[in-house]
Amino acid sequence: MASDACRNGRVQIDGLNIKPSRTAVIEDIFTLRRQPALLNFRVKELPPSRVGAKLVSQYLEDLTPEEEREKLNIKLSDKTGLRPRGTGRPTKRERRDLDRLRDR
Repeated sequence: MASDACRNGRVQIDGLNIKPSRTAVIEDIFTLRRQPALLNFRVKELPPSRVGAKLVSQYLEDLTPEEEREKLNIKLSDKTGLRPRGTGRPTKRERRDLDRLRDR
């Protein structure tokens, strides 16, 4: 997934698009484009070898502004249109109400 993100231009280091093979150095600033937000991280130190996802936060400093985090949280929490299981298809009236909610 990381390689695909690099190839598609969603990962930058110090404002430049990078290739998947680019080696990170200490103090590099990564910008990750994850719609609709831009996430920024600084490399504090390099791990001695591969580490699990839970340990990555020890080596990175999050520089993302709070506004960008809120944009991402809004998108991830957007559950409009989900209906309880077993309720069937929405009626025409319910569908119009759902459409109005999505447009807000």
